[in-house]
Amino acid sequence: MPRKKASPKRRSRCPLNASVEILGDRWSLLIIRDMMLRGFRTYKEFLDSYEGIATNILADRLRKLIAHGIITTQRNPSDGRKVIYSLTPKGIDLAPVLTEMVLWAAAHEDTGNQALVRQIQQDKEKFLNAAWQRWAEANRALRQP
Repeated sequence: MPRKKASPKRRSRCPLNASVEILGDRWSLLIIRDMMLRGFRTYKEFLDSYEGIATNILADRLRKLIAHGIITTQRNPSDGRKVIYSLTPKGIDLAPVLTEMVLWAAAHEDTGNQALVRQIQQDKEKFLNAAWQRWAEANRALRQP
């Protein structure tokens, strides 16, 4: 019988605490955003994102997201030296959470990307379905030889 993976040590058993311990840093959320909305899949794409993440922080956050099962890696079929990062099912399940965070910030802060905000406000379900569809297509493409 396979052993169940040991749970990480948490400050408490509170579900919100677990979420914050995994995702409570802006860089992790921005990496997930870039994968989900911009289709980023390579280290260089994350590094070139306009928020300007440092290489050491990027490497650390990618490792943590992998360890928590939010993203996974695969060798690039066209260049085996490079790695492609992908959201796992657990990772894409964050789409509604990030969507609500966008709407909350747009309602209470002076933010940009109003086209994205309007798109979500007009039809949130359509927006989320499109995110899941892009994720499914990207994962299918990776599995093809």
